[in-house]
Amino acid sequence: MNKFMEHETRNMKHETRMKILILIIVIAVLSAIYLFYSTKSQSTVGKYDEFAKCLASKNITMYGAAWCSHCQNEKKAFGDSFKYVPYIGCPDEPQKCLSEGVTGYPTWVFPDGKKLVGEQGLEKLSQESDCPLPLK
Repeated sequence: MNKFMEHETRNMKHETRMKILILIIVIAVLSAIYLFYSTKSQSTVGKYDEFAKCLASKNITMYGAAWCSHCQNEKKAFGDSFKYVPYIGCPDEPQKCLSEGVTGYPTWVFPDGKKLVGEQGLEKLSQESDCPLPLK
């Protein structure tokens, strides 16, 4: 009976060690995922807020679609600041896009009727809008 109890005690210690090891691994993996995503989003947070707000103040609007890869590239370039850019999703609001004469995505429409069709990039938008980009 004594050997049986020693064996059971050893098994319980081994199981406890394994559970602790698995818990440590899970915590390490979750921590790594959190750090990866938190530092990734911090690099673009607010960097272009003033630029995007300037475009909005001049009533410059981007027309696009969620499935459009060039539209996604334009949005990514702004990072979290894109929330300030006036945006119309054409599949959701086709009448607005038709009334503005949008024929391709993305299309940037200026109040004077000027249109920039296709992926422009921040530099080109800055030049065309006279909205300054932040210093690097």
